[in-house]
Amino acid sequence: MQNNDSDGAEKSQRSLVFFDLETTGLGQTCEMVQLAAVSGGHSLNLYVIPRCRMERGAARVTGFRVRRHRLYLHRRLVLTNSLREVLVSFIAFLHMLGRPLVIGHNIRRFDCPLLARALDQLDLRGEFEAAVSGYVDTLPLAREMLKERGLQSFRQENLVRELLGLDYKAHDALEDVRALQALYSVLQPTAELVCRHRFTLDTMGLKPAAPPKGSGGGSSTAPPVGTFQTHSEALREQRRQGHEGKHETHRVTV
Repeated sequence: MQNNDSDGAEKSQRSLVFFDLETTGLGQTCEMVQLAAVSGGHSLNLYVIPRCRMERGAARVTGFRVRRHRLYLHRRLVLTNSLREVLVSFIAFLHMLGRPLVIGHNIRRFDCPLLARALDQLDLRGEFEAAVSGYVDTLPLAREMLKERGLQSFRQENLVRELLGLDYKAHDALEDVRALQALYSVLQPTAELVCRHRFTLDTMGLKPAAPPKGSGGGSSTAPPVGTFQTHSEALREQRRQGHEGKHETHRVTV
C-alpha cells in the first residue's frame, strides 16, 4: 500500500512542469538564451546562442554575454545547443512526464508567445502541443488568490520573499523554476481555480476568464501562515541539491 501511495503522489507531482525562459530582452522580437524546467526532482536546463543582440539591460540583469559566437554567464563560458535541439529536448522532457500541465510566472504575456514563435519557426508546434495538457500563468493566479493581502508587487521574487521568507538568485531560469515549484506548493490553488486560469498557445491572446461573482476573489484559498516555514525548508533543500551542478552548462536530470 505504501508503494502505491508513493507512486500516486509522484505521478501527481509529475503532472506539473514549471518552466521559464531567459531572453535577450523584453521586446516582441527578443530570443531565448536559457530554457529551464522542473517537475519534482526532474530538471532540464539548456542554453542557446541567440541570433540577435543581448540588450544592455537584459545582459546586466541576467549576466549573459555573447562574444565571438560564444555564450558567457557571469563571465563563465557555457555550453550551448541549437534552438532546435533545445526545443526537441523540452518536448522529450514533457513526453517523459505524460502530457503535464506547464506552469510559469507571467508566461501568458511573455514566455509562451516567444516559445510559440520559436516552435512555429522550426515547425515543431504541433509536436509540442501534443506533449502538454495546457498552461497556467501564476501571475494572475496569485493576484486572484492573494489580492486581499495588500502586496506591493506580484513579481515572483517578491512572492517568494513574502510567502516563503526567502531570497533567491532570480533571473536564472533554473533557480526561477525551482523557486516557483516551492511557491506553488504553498499557494495550493484549487482545481477549479487552475481550470479557470488554464490556457493554450491558441487561446493565450484571449482575455482570461474573470472570477465568478460572489466568490470573494479566491482569498479563502490563500495559504495559511503556518505552512511557510515547511516550504521554505523544502526550497532550501532544492537549492542545496542544485549547488553541486550550479556550474554545469548542459544539464538534464531524469
